Amino acid sequence: MGNWKDALVGPRDSLLTAIESIGRGVLQISLVIDDAGRLLGSVTDGDIRRAILKGVELNQPVSLIMNKDPFCVAPDYDKEDLKEVMLSHRYHQVPVVDHKRRVVDLVIIEDLFKRARHKDNWVVLMAGGLGTRLQPLTDTTPKPLIEVGGKPILETIIDKFVSQGFENFYLSVNYKGEQIKDYFGDGSNWNAQIRYLSEDQRLGTAGALSLIEEPLSEPVIVMNADLVTDVDFNRILHFHLEQRAKGTMAVRAYEFQVDFGVVELNEARISAISEKPVHKFMVNAGIYVLDQNSLAEIPKNMAIDMPALFERWLAAGDDCAAFPIHEYWLDVGRIEDLERAKQSAKRVGGSPK
Repeated sequence: MGNWKDALVGPRDSLLTAIESIGRGVLQISLVIDDAGRLLGSVTDGDIRRAILKGVELNQPVSLIMNKDPFCVAPDYDKEDLKEVMLSHRYHQVPVVDHKRRVVDLVIIEDLFKRARHKDNWVVLMAGGLGTRLQPLTDTTPKPLIEVGGKPILETIIDKFVSQGFENFYLSVNYKGEQIKDYFGDGSNWNAQIRYLSEDQRLGTAGALSLIEEPLSEPVIVMNADLVTDVDFNRILHFHLEQRAKGTMAVRAYEFQVDFGVVELNEARISAISEKPVHKFMVNAGIYVLDQNSLAEIPKNMAIDMPALFERWLAAGDDCAAFPIHEYWLDVGRIEDLERAKQSAKRVGGSPK
């Protein structure tokens, strides 16, 4: 499951260093130690993303956000007891420390249960859009089948999910959907199971989910089929479960600069002047995780997009979480974005990055 020593960082190391440490393997944690190897705290992928939402910069030290009292066990821990604790508290990792609190190991829940990589979660990829902004390319080819890096965008997405243990897919199709069905078939060529949600009318990114007839036992991941990203989908799934949310939306930082001096007024008086201010927002990144029971609330045969569904839940007082992404992300929805993705793929010799 990876070398636990790769997870070690110092208290003065930056959040960016912790991100790189977490990204080196599947451990999904950084253990903060002093010069003697003693455990000072821990930083998970979720800790970092919550810090980003609070505006913490990535050059800040990990000591600023670390959990200073992480749950840990002694080397003689009881395996069955630890299983129960990790399941009940949703711990994915637990440090093992000696009597001087020096880190000697890291327990990963998959190691305890010897779980296979296969995930029971279904992934729904929204591949029914008209691709109007990519005309004339989409006059004959549906947008998800446009090639970037030598293969269709949708194939790159499916390959990434399969490489991370996801094998069950619904493809929501409408515009030139038969081409998509002919290309992917039942998914066996990708070591996957692919089913189709055929929209007789356009139902939007949430409305198409009402076409799923069988009950699902695990949260479902929903993603637009025109995205290229390096996000680890296991991490957004783990974050969703940790937050106990009805729905989780991936978000990313977006900023723009006003090209003029902005004048603030108090009636006829100038109260302040900001020269070319930069405005920063968190925007929808087109990746979602939904509680499996929430699908029953989606109205049938009615067009509704995912942001509108989240707005309904928020109005009803339901918990919705935001998962900030700092990884590579590109919406290949316009000609200029498609060219950027192709150039990126050429630089890395394959999938865009």
